[in-house]
Amino acid sequence: MPDDNPTPDEVWALLTRVVMYSRDPWRRAAVERTGLPFSRIRVLRRLRAAPMTVKELAHAAAIDAPAATVAVNDLEEQGYVVREVDPTNRRKKLVSITTAGRAVLAKALATPDPAPDSVTALPADDLRALRDILSRIEH
Repeated sequence: MPDDNPTPDEVWALLTRVVMYSRDPWRRAAVERTGLPFSRIRVLRRLRAAPMTVKELAHAAAIDAPAATVAVNDLEEQGYVVREVDPTNRRKKLVSITTAGRAVLAKALATPDPAPDSVTALPADDLRALRDILSRIEH
């Protein structure tokens, strides 16, 4: 039986494992639906809010700078992003998502993402309690 006084780190580890290990079917479906590798979808998602330099994008997407450059080159060839001179610092280039990029990202994010069987099997009271707790800690 688990410890009656779990640490926040223990609970966080359990929560992230449940989510991360149940996302593979959704990722595969999003890739199939868009024709883009999931790494490209992740890059587009990071650019949704605002343009970034390749270095900022690499940091935001948790990839190294060479991988970010390859991803941006690929997405640029497909018309999903553009590079433009940063108006505040002409030595930098900003990467922005295009209208076509937003459309393909919307297609990826609209991919159905049903709850895994482990969540579906929970009784209504447990689902309600879990929802209420997650709502309280949501950022």
